[in-house]
Amino acid sequence: MPVNLIAPDPASLLPVAGVRLGIASAGIKKPGRRDITLIELAPGSQVAGVFTQNRFCAAPVTLCKQHLGQLDQSGGLIRALVINTGNANAGTGEEGLNRARRTCAAVAQLFGCATEDVLPFSTGVILEPLPIDKILPALPAAQADLAANHWSEAAHAIMTTDIVAKGASRQAQVGGKTVTVTGIAKGSGMIHPNMATMLGYVATDAAIAPALMQQLVKEVADMSFNCVTVDGDTSTNDSFILIATGQAGNAEISDSASADYAALKTALADVAIELAQAMARDGEGATKFMTINVVGGRDRAECKQIAYAIARSPLVKTAFFASDPNLGRILAAIGYAGVMDLDVNTLKVYLGDVLVAENGGRATSYTEAQGAAVMKEAEITVRVVLNRGSVDATVWTCDFSYDYVKINAEYRT
Repeated sequence: MPVNLIAPDPASLLPVAGVRLGIASAGIKKPGRRDITLIELAPGSQVAGVFTQNRFCAAPVTLCKQHLGQLDQSGGLIRALVINTGNANAGTGEEGLNRARRTCAAVAQLFGCATEDVLPFSTGVILEPLPIDKILPALPAAQADLAANHWSEAAHAIMTTDIVAKGASRQAQVGGKTVTVTGIAKGSGMIHPNMATMLGYVATDAAIAPALMQQLVKEVADMSFNCVTVDGDTSTNDSFILIATGQAGNAEISDSASADYAALKTALADVAIELAQAMARDGEGATKFMTINVVGGRDRAECKQIAYAIARSPLVKTAFFASDPNLGRILAAIGYAGVMDLDVNTLKVYLGDVLVAENGGRATSYTEAQGAAVMKEAEITVRVVLNRGSVDATVWTCDFSYDYVKINAEYRT
C-alpha cells in the first residue's frame, strides 16, 4: 500500500482560470475505464515542457517537442493537451507518429485550432500500436465533459499502476495578486529521471513572459521530478508540462531575478515536490518512503550521484523492505557511486538521527538495536555528510517489496 498517501480531496484542487479538463472512456486496456483526458487552454496561454532523455522516446514525446519547437518559430500558442492511458505509443516507429498526429488533428478539429496547437501524451504498455479506433470516437465525450473543477477526475484518468491519484494546489501573492497553482501527476514504476512511466501537469493563472517559461519549467523539474526514483528505470514517455494562462491579473513577470519570479517558482516547486514525493510513496509495492540527503559536497552533481547510488540500489531497497539494518549496503553504494576522490574516512552516515558510520567504519556508539528501531518506521531518512564542501542534494525513493516483482511480472496480464 502507498506510504502515508491518500488521494487529495477534489475540493482541495483549486480551479485555474483559463484551464478546463474533460475525461472520457475509450476502453483502451479495460472496458469502461476512463482513460482519455482533454485539457483545454484559454487563448494566450503559455506552455513549456521537459521530457525524457531516453533515446527510445515515445511518439507523443517526439511530437510534443516538435509542436513546442514550432511555436518558438511561429509565435503560436498551445490550445489543448490530449492524454491517454493504457498504451504508451512507444517503440512504434513511423506508424506511432502518424497515429499521434491523427489524434492531434482530431482534437484540433474539435477546438478549431491547428494540429500543431495540440500536445499529445500517452502512458502504458510499450511496443504496442496506439488504438486510435478507440481513442478518436471518445474525444467528443471528453470535450463535452470539460470543466474547470475536473482536476481530480483527470488525476484518476491518467493513472496506470498507480494506486492513489496525485494532485496538489497552492496559492501565492505575486505582484499584489493572488495566483493559483494546481497540478496532477501519474507515476508508480519505471520512475527515474532524466527529464528529465511519469507524466506531470502543473498550471498557474500567473502571467509570465514566454522567454522565461523554459527556464522556469527546468528549474522546477530539477527541484522535484528530477529528484525521485522508484526503480532506476527512465521511462520512454516522461513529460512535465508547465502552463501559465496569464489570467490572474498580475503584471507579466519578465525578470528571473525578481521577487515575483521567486514567489511563483516557490509555489510551483511546492506543488511539483508534493507530486514527486507522492510517486515515491506510491511506488509499485512500496512499504517505506525513504529520503536520501547528502550534505557537505563540493557540488550538487556529486551529492546527487551518491544519493542516487543509494536510492536505486536493489540491495539497499530490499533491506529497507525487510526492516533489516544491513547498513553496509549503504556504504557499498556510496563507495561505487563514482566520486573517485572521495575520502571515506572523513564522511559520516546517519540513519534517522543515529550515527551509523564514521572514520571509514562502524561508529563506536552505534548498536544494532538502534538501527532496527529506525528501520521499523514507514518513513526513513538516510543522511550522508561528506565533509568536503557546502553543497547538498536530496533524493526521494521507496523500498523494493515482493509486490514490486508481482506487479511488474503481471503488468500485461
